[in-house]
Amino acid sequence: MTIDALRRGRLALAAATLIATLAACGDEPAGPAAPSAGPTSAAATATPAGDAPTPTAAPASPPPAATPAVDKEITVTVARKKVTPPTGRVQVAKGNLVRVTVTSDVADELHVHGYDLSAKLPAGKPASIEFRTDRTGLFEVETHETHLVLFQLVVR
Repeated sequence: MTIDALRRGRLALAAATLIATLAACGDEPAGPAAPSAGPTSAAATATPAGDAPTPTAAPASPPPAATPAVDKEITVTVARKKVTPPTGRVQVAKGNLVRVTVTSDVADELHVHGYDLSAKLPAGKPASIEFRTDRTGLFEVETHETHLVLFQLVVR
């Protein structure tokens, strides 16, 4: 099999996964996946941009001892229906502990497709979801009320 054939196969698989993920919005079946911790408020230090995550400045102080170390922290801000950093893909390895922190200027709901996780987004205050990536694939992270795609999580 040629490299081009492999690439086309991978692209077709990614497209099929994306279509299945989008079709499942709102009626995802309950599965064995569960968050390793419930939604919490916390600051995060890395942000997705374009097709690859881009780290930002680390917080001045380390997280509290009760907060487990995460493998990937993703921070997103929504203001006037604009997502910052711009919507893109964030890649993580299967088995990573991921924390997604979102601050929105309007009250909304944060949702991680495929993992069926959600958290209330109070206006102007950060809200987080922390979970272990125990499934591979492409998963959209979005707001439910304003229907904004924040980023796509790629788990390999």
